[in-house]
Amino acid sequence: MKSYVFPGDIEEDILRISGQPFPYMRTRLFSELVKDSEQMLLSLIGCPNGRVIPYTASGTAAMEAVVANFVSTMQKAFVIAGGSFGMRWKNLCDYYQCPADVFHVDFAKDIDYNALEEAIRVSQPEVLLCQHHETSTGILYNLSNISAICKKYEVFLIVDVISSFLTDPLNMDELGLDVCITSSQKGLNIVPGLSFVILSERMLHQEFVHKGFYLDFNENLTNLKRGQTPYSPATSLFMQLHARLNMYVQIGVEQLIESRKQKAQHFRSLCAQNGWEMPVEVPSNCITGFFVHHNGDHLFEELLKQDIYIMPGGTPHYFRVSHIGLQSVEELNDLARRIKVIEQMNF
Repeated sequence: MKSYVFPGDIEEDILRISGQPFPYMRTRLFSELVKDSEQMLLSLIGCPNGRVIPYTASGTAAMEAVVANFVSTMQKAFVIAGGSFGMRWKNLCDYYQCPADVFHVDFAKDIDYNALEEAIRVSQPEVLLCQHHETSTGILYNLSNISAICKKYEVFLIVDVISSFLTDPLNMDELGLDVCITSSQKGLNIVPGLSFVILSERMLHQEFVHKGFYLDFNENLTNLKRGQTPYSPATSLFMQLHARLNMYVQIGVEQLIESRKQKAQHFRSLCAQNGWEMPVEVPSNCITGFFVHHNGDHLFEELLKQDIYIMPGGTPHYFRVSHIGLQSVEELNDLARRIKVIEQMNF
């Protein structure tokens, strides 16, 4: 099996951790693992004085936690929606009855930042919610521009960095981000099941409300003081996380991002050679999105027969290939060759 999805192929030594004995969660050993993991996460994302709330849950749970605990206290939110994940912010605001204006961005297009600033000036929100990388299309937004606008109009900035963390340059403190959301299966490339709310130092002085039980910020932050979660964590996944973070700290953020960038650039050169349109104006290193000319309605299933996973893009004949997992130039060449063969088949 070859995986070009989330997660991608994972190192055997990381995978084996799930089959090993693991410590009881209410021990000093596990508490130290949680504390150490938090410090490594904060270092990798450039927020050394922040806090990380881990959840045994998907990335959407972390998004919901931010809306429930903080955004719901605001008079108005503002959402940038350039795909399905952007609209998820809007859906969460609706669920928690938080008024939210939406700034729509066309498929695979970059933001018109002048238009965005004008929309924020008119809307006068208290908080802005967006993605760094809209994974459903592949577009990477300019957080420096968005942050500058938020600072000008005194707007809190909350960013889903689930698929840009460790794939594209990102430093919370330098960018002035208030909250970031990430999860285990994308940039970290381990098994799905963990998500993280990363709070900047400024956010630690904010008031949070109690609109949830499992996701409650205050309860989780209180338990984190002793390196614990309030409720049973996915212990083996935390062990995978700790091993992965140690590996990435040793590699270094810049080198890790560069390796993913090189894989993305190589596959994009193959797309260009085969005439596959890549519509994304500013692509992330995380994925390559492309249109095939023929047999797009068969490509996904035909690759599945060959034990190869790529991602449909939600738009006819549009597909996405992830670059976060283990993959060589030879494997990317082979993937492109197989796609071309399927394009030429008669069904």
